[in-house]
Amino acid sequence: MKYLSLFTGIGGFDLPLRELNFECAAWSEIDKYAIKTFEANFPELKGLNLGDITKVNPDTINDFDLLVFGSPCQSFSISSNNRNGLDGVSGLFGEGIKVLRSKQPSWFIWENVK
Repeated sequence: MKYLSLFTGIGGFDLPLRELNFECAAWSEIDKYAIKTFEANFPELKGLNLGDITKVNPDTINDFDLLVFGSPCQSFSISSNNRNGLDGVSGLFGEGIKVLRSKQPSWFIWENVK
């Protein structure tokens, strides 16, 4: 099974997926320290970083079966006072949803982070 990892960080989703023999189609991270750590831990995935996902047209991403991402969602986060549900989806969560809608993988895992 192929997966796409957004806001990858140092590979929190990627480690267990690698252990399950999933294949990474691509990943997206912009923090230079996270990228350096990720590439040290996953040298076989070096060169697959899409970079800033806000600047990537989802239609140009190779197909995958599973989308994984962890992002804050201010519109319904406990740390937010507005709790508007999916109305007004924005930010990184919105970018993940944009990819999800465009590519329509069979599966996705999302973690709401601070």
